[in-house]
Amino acid sequence: CNMLDFARCLVLCALVGSVCAACPSRCECSEAAQTVKCVSKELRSIPTGIPGYTRNLFVTGNQISRIGPESFIGLENVTTLSLSNNRISEVESQTFSRLRSLRFLDLSNNQLAVIHPEAFTIQNQSLRELNLSRALYNHSSVTDLATSLRWSSLSALQVLDLSHNSLILLPARIFSHLTNLRRLQLSNNSLVAIHNATFQGLEKLEEVDLSLNALKTVPEEGLRELDSIPTTTLVLGDNPFMCKCGIEPFTLWVNRSQERIRDVDGLVCAFPVSLRNTSLLEAGKGDLALQTSYVFLGIVLGFVGLTFLFVLYLNRKGIKKRIYDLRDACREVWEGYHYRFEIDSDPRLSQVSTAADA
Repeated sequence: CNMLDFARCLVLCALVGSVCAACPSRCECSEAAQTVKCVSKELRSIPTGIPGYTRNLFVTGNQISRIGPESFIGLENVTTLSLSNNRISEVESQTFSRLRSLRFLDLSNNQLAVIHPEAFTIQNQSLRELNLSRALYNHSSVTDLATSLRWSSLSALQVLDLSHNSLILLPARIFSHLTNLRRLQLSNNSLVAIHNATFQGLEKLEEVDLSLNALKTVPEEGLRELDSIPTTTLVLGDNPFMCKCGIEPFTLWVNRSQERIRDVDGLVCAFPVSLRNTSLLEAGKGDLALQTSYVFLGIVLGFVGLTFLFVLYLNRKGIKKRIYDLRDACREVWEGYHYRFEIDSDPRLSQVSTAADA
């Protein structure tokens, strides 16, 4: 009888496996919240046996170096997946392809060095938000990411976070296949320029954050790129803008685009010291124009001085001869004055000179 009851129990568990599913060791499971947490357990891989009811999966703060398609089997109901702070260095192609309900993916605070071309492919393109803040290891991973964003069919993606990645330049058309992107987070990087059709294809972009980068100005190429997304709200604060010759087109653009720059009142000059904390809305109207005139005058005077020195250098032999001739002439005049002084100062010589004159 006991054996019969046991067999019935096994059959029942097989029919409703999600109800009888056990929680993986070193994880915390809540069927009511449809959530599984495996946090700071020194895991070296994604644990197996995660219940099928799971919609929110948090595997964070572990020692996982790579993830692949075998990492997420039987998790078709997961909508939120957080893999932050795991030291992940490699994401293989089709890693998340079986997570057909996935909408939010967090890979922040990892060390992604290798991102395969179809790393973010999902069967029904359900992904809406991708967090890669503090996740890219080097420039090679940025190139890999650009390829993956093109190949992974992310046309439904709406939010992309690439902040805190020490980005200096972005590959050409890196976002061109993200046609439904609404928000792009690029703050806290080291971007020095906007070019290479950076925002091509982002007609639906609502906001881009470029604050806390290394932009000293935005040249005309970059201004054209920003004008290609005219309905997008911009955040540009905390960049080291250099208010010197050449920044006038940018300051004019800032004045013309005030309505779409969220932090326009906070845009100030960082250099030179004399204009530090001067609003870009005011730069170019008075002090900057005057300073530009002084700079231009200084350049002209410097050029004249260099030309004069160059002419002196070319005529150094003739000038040297003229100096020697002038020195000899001065010496003869001086000797004549000296002789006359000796005569005038000696009475005897003066009498002889007078008698000789008589």
